[in-house]
Amino acid sequence: MTAKPAKAALFLISMVFFAVLALNMAVPAVILGSLALVSELVLTSGNGIAYRGEAA
Repeated sequence: MTAKPAKAALFLISMVFFAVLALNMAVPAVILGSLALVSELVLTSGNGIAYRGEAA
């Protein structure tokens, strides 16, 4: 009868591991996406033309 609780514990540990793994990928993607969006909004604010810098 000890196999059933051990299976349940292994299943729970696996679920937690893969949930944390998914968050470990999703959170940086959301942060980087929002930073890119804000950066683009800041660069295009004002006259509507994105600042590209000066040629050397």
